[in-house]
Amino acid sequence: MITAVDVDVRVGARLLLSRASFRIAHGDRIGLVGRNGAGKTTLARILAGEVVPAAGTVTRVGTVGHLRQDPRAGDLDVIAGDRVLSARGLDRIVRELRAAEQAMAADDRAMRAYVRAEAEFQARGGYAAEGEAARVAAGLGLPDQVLARPLRTLSGGQRRRVELARVLFAGYDTLLLDEPTNHLDADAAGWLRGFLSAYRGGVVLISHDTGLLEAAANRIFHLDADRACVDVHNVGWRAYLAQRETDERRRRRERAAAERKADALLAQAGRMRANVNTAVAARNMARRAHRMLAATEPERRAEKVARIRLPEPAPCGRTPLTAVGLAKSYGSLEVFAGVDLAVDRGSRVVVLGLNGAGKTTLLRVLAGRERPDAGLVRPGHGLRLAYYAQEHETLDDGRTVRENLAAAAPGLTDREVRRILGSFLFSGDDADKPAGVLSGGEKTRLALATVVCSGANVLLLDEPTNNLDPASRRETLEAVRAYRGAVVMVTHDEGAVEALRPDRVLLLPGGTEDLWSPGYAGLVPLA
Repeated sequence: MITAVDVDVRVGARLLLSRASFRIAHGDRIGLVGRNGAGKTTLARILAGEVVPAAGTVTRVGTVGHLRQDPRAGDLDVIAGDRVLSARGLDRIVRELRAAEQAMAADDRAMRAYVRAEAEFQARGGYAAEGEAARVAAGLGLPDQVLARPLRTLSGGQRRRVELARVLFAGYDTLLLDEPTNHLDADAAGWLRGFLSAYRGGVVLISHDTGLLEAAANRIFHLDADRACVDVHNVGWRAYLAQRETDERRRRRERAAAERKADALLAQAGRMRANVNTAVAARNMARRAHRMLAATEPERRAEKVARIRLPEPAPCGRTPLTAVGLAKSYGSLEVFAGVDLAVDRGSRVVVLGLNGAGKTTLLRVLAGRERPDAGLVRPGHGLRLAYYAQEHETLDDGRTVRENLAAAAPGLTDREVRRILGSFLFSGDDADKPAGVLSGGEKTRLALATVVCSGANVLLLDEPTNNLDPASRRETLEAVRAYRGAVVMVTHDEGAVEALRPDRVLLLPGGTEDLWSPGYAGLVPLA
């Protein structure tokens, strides 16, 4: 399957992994975990053969399918269903069959073309394969009416589901899945857990979804950013957590015992050092104490967490943002219509709706990044708007981390920019990395940093907790909870809604607005 031997992983001058060796075999379902920026996404790209390691070798036997954290479908005019079928080359054959069917009435040669196309179609699995593709797509929440549409008319969440369906349908020997449950509702996430639990090939899961790891993973690889190594645990998720806690307690006991003995030896050496007859013995005793400490593993340091504090909102009028009669369509497909929304100072609105209902599109319209087909967006007195996009489109991949933040807050000095980046865990050379090489979690931190610098009094937040490790997610939710400005949030994260404490809910595609009540909480994981 995949064998890594003495692999080094670097990003710029920074060493993320040193001499890592492991094997991924048939039946392995590996949870690849670690804090944001530890190198999980980079390692997955190396395993997929997309980039080469700084040192060491990776050997692949069989086919490898890689779902990137930010998948980029090629031609956005391709029909979604054809994109899924293309994993086995069936899209081209189906098009040839349809064309031959239409031409057969007028041309005898079309019959021969149809026979050839049908023979190839059957050789590649035929109608059974088509049915399998449809079942995978349906399991991921992609009904036939969505599969019949061009990719450009789909939401970001729907396009990601199409890419996941394509990878799962392809029948690869090994799957490398980077945050596969992002944009999945509860039903689709449950279907994916069942699919992966039964998958016969090898699977590597990069995920902060503990439910997925608990259900599907039978081995855990922990990327330790402090020691630049991979800790391999041949157990499932719950057993790994228990084992890690047991190891930490053992490490603390051994370290405490070693420190007590070393302190006693150093104290005795201190008393003996003054006497010329025992000075040599004192030096040997001190060296022994230091060797004892060096041979004992220190307690693991608590992982660094970005310090996220959303901006103090600038003064504004009573209603800084209003939308009236908004409508948006893609071709003949109506996404939403008749949406009215008044965002009052300090109000908190959650936008709910199934994937494809237009939630992201609405935030893009409110942010001025997309024009509505009807209606208008009116800025109120003193409006200062900040938009967090789930696809990180507000970042320029060609600019460095530092340049992105400086562009978002041009009034800051370079020292202030670096100080803020440091609080978001971009220190030293990390500030000068191109944004395009960042992992999804790192891009999330950078995008949040630009929001922090904005002084905004209205925040538009689209899935702000996607890609974050648990500690960073907690920090983000506390920042949302403490923010005193207005928030319009799209999320499927129940914890994010709890932190937001919404006073209103907007339901799409119908545009129905209502006061928030606990009864709406059940819709959040379906959004």
